[in-house]
Amino acid sequence: MSADTVGVAVAQFGPTADTEANLAQIEDFVRRAQGRGAQVVLFPEYSSYFVDPFDESLARNAQDVDGPFVQALTAIAARYDVHVVAGLLERGTDGRRVHNTVVAVDARGLRARYRKLHLYDAFGQRESDWVEPGEVAEPETFDVGGLRFALMTCYDLRFPEVGRVLADAGADVILVAAEWVRGALKEHHWRTLLTARAIENTLFVAAADHPPPLGVGHSLVVDPQGVQVAAVGTATDVAVAHLDVDAVARVRRVNPALALRRFTVRPRL
Repeated sequence: MSADTVGVAVAQFGPTADTEANLAQIEDFVRRAQGRGAQVVLFPEYSSYFVDPFDESLARNAQDVDGPFVQALTAIAARYDVHVVAGLLERGTDGRRVHNTVVAVDARGLRARYRKLHLYDAFGQRESDWVEPGEVAEPETFDVGGLRFALMTCYDLRFPEVGRVLADAGADVILVAAEWVRGALKEHHWRTLLTARAIENTLFVAAADHPPPLGVGHSLVVDPQGVQVAAVGTATDVAVAHLDVDAVARVRRVNPALALRRFTVRPRL
């Protein structure tokens, strides 16, 4: 593989209420992805702990970002010399609700954290009954091999302002950890929105979902022109894409949409 590429893997699996089993699956996929050249491995939302439907066990099983789950991810990242990005059930502030958080770690520990901003109070669901929204803050990013990575979670994909803020923070790649719930047209929405966020921001988008029966699956990597470059179907599996470090700059020279726009994004407080 070229020295001018960065290997990014999307790992699709269905987390359970057994955190140790989730970590075993994560390590297996990291080992497989690293063997195929991955330097960044992305896992789904709620990778540390998941139950359906949600119940009081979420708060009991939530952890801090320096807790055992993130420590275990850091150890895995160190063993395989990669960055691991995964969903964490993080302790909230009121003792009843939790934060739906994505963490990025390497061998040194935490590199970036993202708390889900928009909660899934839609399509008959009420995530806000169990989860606190994250505060609007400056994006946390990390760099690997000449590319800057930023984080996003699931339902935030439906809000184009989130992707635009990450692009303005210098992101070349947006990593989306998701549990995109199945339903009428949901797979179509998933693919369309991932592609739109890539095209409108002229950057890469990589997304990891839960497989059926709860998620739609179809974890994938999309390039800055909206072309799918790697994907998983509906199985528990991992796919690796080798991202051209120069692709974002090359596409933006031809399509300078970000530079030509006349609007900025301001938070609604």
